[in-house]
Amino acid sequence: MEKENSNRTRIVGLRFTPSEYAEIEKKWKGSTCRKLSDYLRKIIFNKPITSNYRNQSLDEFMFEIIRLRSELKALGNNFNQAVKKLHTLQQIPEFKTWIINHDLERRILFNKVEEINKYIEKISRKWLQ
Repeated sequence: MEKENSNRTRIVGLRFTPSEYAEIEKKWKGSTCRKLSDYLRKIIFNKPITSNYRNQSLDEFMFEIIRLRSELKALGNNFNQAVKKLHTLQQIPEFKTWIINHDLERRILFNKVEEINKYIEKISRKWLQ
């Protein structure tokens, strides 16, 4: 890259109005170019520019999914704490049966929570690209 830039000895100065510059900056920041000069060179020499696009209509959906994920984690933690407390009461025979039944339900709940978490993670990764 250093070798490529060493041939660039000419400077071109341009003046823009604030609105013109804002438009250029908006398009530049929406692209994958790291420097404004790289972006402008690509435009001038008709090279392809890769732009990022984000569908903002799904913002509310993503907010709700994130909130749901947090609530599911809290629910799982609360349930786990309750079962741990019940395990300390194993001296009473009725609790043993209850604990065994609820341990099975806990596994089912955690499997479902994990399944939902994976789905949310998949959607999030796809959405944030």
